[in-house]
Amino acid sequence: MSVKFDQIRNYIEEHTHDMVELESLLTSIPALAPENGGDGESKKAAALEEWLKSNGIKNIEHFDAADSRVSSGIRPNFVATIPGSLDDYNIWVCAHMDVVPVGELSLWNTDPWKVIEKDGKIYGRGVEDNQQGLVSGVLAALSFVKQHIIPEHTIKLLFMADEEVGSKYGMGYLIEKHLDMFGKNDRILIPDGGDSEGKTIEVAEKNIAWFRFHTIGKQSHGSRPDLGRNAMLAASDLALRMNDLENFFNARDDKFDPPYSTFQPTMHLKNVDGINFIPGDDVFCADCRINPNYSLDEVRKEVAKRVAEVEKKYDVKIEVSEAQAAESKATSTDAPVVKELAKAIKDVHGIDAKTIGIGGGTVAAELRNKGYDAVVWSTLDDMCHQPNEYAVIKNIGIDAMTIAYMAAEL
Repeated sequence: MSVKFDQIRNYIEEHTHDMVELESLLTSIPALAPENGGDGESKKAAALEEWLKSNGIKNIEHFDAADSRVSSGIRPNFVATIPGSLDDYNIWVCAHMDVVPVGELSLWNTDPWKVIEKDGKIYGRGVEDNQQGLVSGVLAALSFVKQHIIPEHTIKLLFMADEEVGSKYGMGYLIEKHLDMFGKNDRILIPDGGDSEGKTIEVAEKNIAWFRFHTIGKQSHGSRPDLGRNAMLAASDLALRMNDLENFFNARDDKFDPPYSTFQPTMHLKNVDGINFIPGDDVFCADCRINPNYSLDEVRKEVAKRVAEVEKKYDVKIEVSEAQAAESKATSTDAPVVKELAKAIKDVHGIDAKTIGIGGGTVAAELRNKGYDAVVWSTLDDMCHQPNEYAVIKNIGIDAMTIAYMAAEL
């Protein structure tokens, strides 16, 4: 490694703990989507932008999406640029600012909106998902800016809205309205998933389908099923048939964990108010994560067949809708971003990286479908959405060092 990178590494090691200050600031400003009862990310984005500028990162450009549901009228997306000496490609670190709700408050040992440090970890809602990746990118950038070192390749820090509820006002909006901000040769890193060693590079996602089944039968007294048509009974049969799709679409792909497609009945809505009612109306949902060798159209065709069988058997009507559906192309394991990230992991930390797939749900899928190579990677304990969410402080520096290596050495 070069003398320049030794200087960068020393800076990161000496200033990793300083990032707790930024984590604390961001956690103290809840950034919840309107769907989760919040007012969006504007206040958090403003505080972050002010912090960046006060620390020398001043080249900032906004790509905000209009949203009349929040008080500011916009969902903020902005890019901080640290220019490099070469113009061959940019290195992107794409992190989201929104967080999920606290959930059951009684399960938390601390105030979710106040960072608490203990035993090398910080606790609070959002400290890992996705603030750890966010501040790692910031720390990598600061290692150049604060020392007046020009990176070989331009660093682009993208701070996004709306990732937790679908990215319509975040990456989805950027792809629809500002796709030209990305270059086909750019190295796009999304630090929003990983493992505790930092060795897994996610290059593929399962196809995803969230089905909602509304079964319409006929309500009757619990003692007179002959006068009704039991919507819950029909729905229960359908739920089992949906789960059985795991045996129908049964090809395995060892990139994924689990390596098979999953078809899981999940949310069930309230139907009747008493035990002695035959429900005439029932709604349940299924979360389906499908290996990419099967198309969603193949799945829809088989689902429709099983729905029709249940309708006929129970003399009910079943309305099917999709809360979410997405197919995802894969990033090639030979893509430059994969090879260079793997080399950085090896050279900086002495770890042999491996490529994997996940169950689906990151913004990388949207970029891949547009022909952009993107990877998901970071060093974390995967505490997202859990009570007592935490981030390991040293991981902030580890990942910052890896990002900086890609910008300085490769």
